Amino acid sequence: MKKLFLLISVFIFNGCLGMPESVQPVTGFELERYLGKWYEIARLDHSFEKGLSQVTAEYRLREDGGVLVLNRGFSESENKWKEAEGKAYFVKSDSEGYLKVSFFGPFYGSYIVFELDHESYQYAFVSGPSTKYLWLLSRTPSVGIEVIEKFIEMSKSLGFDTDGLIFVQHR
Repeated sequence: MKKLFLLISVFIFNGCLGMPESVQPVTGFELERYLGKWYEIARLDHSFEKGLSQVTAEYRLREDGGVLVLNRGFSESENKWKEAEGKAYFVKSDSEGYLKVSFFGPFYGSYIVFELDHESYQYAFVSGPSTKYLWLLSRTPSVGIEVIEKFIEMSKSLGFDTDGLIFVQHR
């Protein structure tokens, strides 16, 4: 019975670290350049960000070599800021944009950077473990239409439902 539970647990937890078949993490990823504040420009909706605007993510180096993740957004319906703090670690190589992130103890989910402005790290396209999770992040609260068009076109070609995108308001 213990072996069966262990096997099921391994399968479940590894399933959260998977990625959509169509998605490939960027290579040549440089964590030091990725650290700092990012603005959420667009996302597919999900329960943990439902109704939030002005969403940002801040990444800082942890003492253990991992990444401190601080997500923040404003809930208009509750008229207050919400924050979630987590931690992230590379799944394979530290030069590949494939990390595992946890906001709830030992449970990790995939964080896959599949497109990145390698020249100046001004925007990133990010996926979770399935095509139900998708984000466009930017160093600034807005991006040019060419970045949005590239994000939509690329994401759609990879199997994401881009008709369901929410464009995040920043003030």
